[in-house]
Amino acid sequence: MSQWTASMLWKLLISSQPCRLCSFRKMLSASKYRPSLACFTYTTDRQSNKENKRTVENLYKFSVDIRKIRRLKGWVLFEDETYVEEIANVLQLLGASEAAIGSILEQCPEAIVCSPTTFNTQRELWQLVCKNEQELVKLIEQFPESFFTVKDQETQKLNIQFFQELGLKNVVISRFLTTASNIFHNPIEKNKQMIGILQESYLNLGGSEANMKVWLLKLLSQNPFILLNSSAAIKETLEFLQEQGFTNSEILQLLSKLKGFLFQLCPGSIQNSISFSKNAFKCTDHDLKQLVLKCPAILYYSVPVLEERIQGLLKEGISIAQIKETPMVLELTPQIVQYRIRKLNSLGCRIKDGHLVNLNGTKKEFEANFGKIQAKKGRPLFNPVAPLNVEE
Repeated sequence: MSQWTASMLWKLLISSQPCRLCSFRKMLSASKYRPSLACFTYTTDRQSNKENKRTVENLYKFSVDIRKIRRLKGWVLFEDETYVEEIANVLQLLGASEAAIGSILEQCPEAIVCSPTTFNTQRELWQLVCKNEQELVKLIEQFPESFFTVKDQETQKLNIQFFQELGLKNVVISRFLTTASNIFHNPIEKNKQMIGILQESYLNLGGSEANMKVWLLKLLSQNPFILLNSSAAIKETLEFLQEQGFTNSEILQLLSKLKGFLFQLCPGSIQNSISFSKNAFKCTDHDLKQLVLKCPAILYYSVPVLEERIQGLLKEGISIAQIKETPMVLELTPQIVQYRIRKLNSLGCRIKDGHLVNLNGTKKEFEANFGKIQAKKGRPLFNPVAPLNVEE
C-alpha cells in the first residue's frame, strides 16, 4: 500500500469509523480546560481572579499572542507560579531562537507551568532517542505539546527503554514520541501484553518465528496506534475474518497490506463494507474475496466512502467491470481521479476505453508513468528498413 494511501486511511479512521475510535478522538481533541498533568506544578489557592501580570509581560517579550492564549488555554495566565523566563532560558541554551521560543509558548501555553527541573528530566528522556540537541530542539519546536504535556515521565521512560529493547530504531521511537505520544501513557505491562498478542497472532496465522521480529517492527513503525487496542478486539477481528472464509495466510497478507489498521475496525463495519461491495460489484463470495485481496482497503473504507468513489469513477465513464479488474483505483479520491484522467486525455489516452493501470499508483508513480507516456507520444516512429540519407 502506498504512503499516500496509508495517510488517507488514517484520516478515514478518524472521520468515518465510529466503532473503536473513542480513545483516538480523546487523544486528538484539545482540551480548553486545565489538564491534570503530573509534570506541571500548580498553586491550588489563588489570591485573586486576576491574570498574573508578570506572566503576561514575560510572554509579550517573546511576541506571544496573548489573546490566543486567553481564548484556548486562559487558565495558565491565572497561575501564581509560572516559569516563562526559565523555560525560555533552557530552550535558548539548547539552541532555540527567540522566534522559536515564542512559537513554542504560543502553541503550548502549558509549557510555562512546567518547572525547569521537570523540563530537564523530560529533556534527558528525549535525548535517549535524539542524536543531538539540535534535533531535540527541532522536535520541541514542531511538537511542543508532546514534549510538555506528559502525564507520567517514569512510564514514558520505561516505554522508551522497552521499545529500544524490541529493536525499534531511535528515529522511529522519536517519531512515536511526537506523533503517537498516547502509547507512552500506556503502562509498560499493557504495551508488553499487546506485543505478546501480536506475536502470538502472527505465529497462529502461520508466520515463521524467523520472520516474526521483522514483521512486528514493521507493523509498529507503520502504525504504533495498534498498541491502543485491546487483546479482545484483535481476537474478535481475526475470528470474524476467518468466518468470512479468509485463510490464515490471506489474513496475514491483509494485515501486512493494511498496516494493522484492520485491528482498529469492528466486525460490524467490516461486514457493512463487504455487503455493500458484494452488491455494488454483483459478485460471488469467492469473487469478492479476490477483490479484497487485490485491494484490502475495501474492508477498511466505510460504505459512504466506497459509494462516493465508485460513483465518481462511473461518472468519468469507467465501468464496473474495469473497476473489478483494477480495484486498487478505489484508493483514489474522485478529485484525484478527475485530475489524472484530464492529464491522460491531454495525451490522447482514453481511460474508459481500456484498463486502469495508467490511472493507478502513488502521485510519484503516476507522474513517472505519465512522463514515459508523454515521451513515447512525442517520439517519431522509427522504420528499421527505411533507407538512411547519409551525405558522403
